[in-house]
Amino acid sequence: MEALLALVIGVLGGSGIWLVLRPRTFQVIIGLTLLSYAVNLFIFSMGSIFIDKPPIVRPGVPADLQHYTDPMPQSLVLTAIVIGFATTALFLVVLLASRGFSGTDHVDGTREEP
Repeated sequence: MEALLALVIGVLGGSGIWLVLRPRTFQVIIGLTLLSYAVNLFIFSMGSIFIDKPPIVRPGVPADLQHYTDPMPQSLVLTAIVIGFATTALFLVVLLASRGFSGTDHVDGTREEP
């Protein structure tokens, strides 16, 4: 399970970096989104991945990570998802405005000549 999760995080991170380095703005936005997914999965995996273990301490059970999952990474990832969605919406509005002003969707605002 951990190897698969590490592989998924690596593929998302590598794909995100490759897309961020592309010349078109839409590809850059998709790359930033993939990078945020990779970082969210990494943060979530740091909170000890357990199935069917509650994040709330119950009486009579020791308060350690053997019996519970850590709720802090879950709350950080949830907050990051909301902020990432708002940032992506802002980037898309800026992308549309930039395309309207310059007539191209290249990052530097110039059109490549073949």
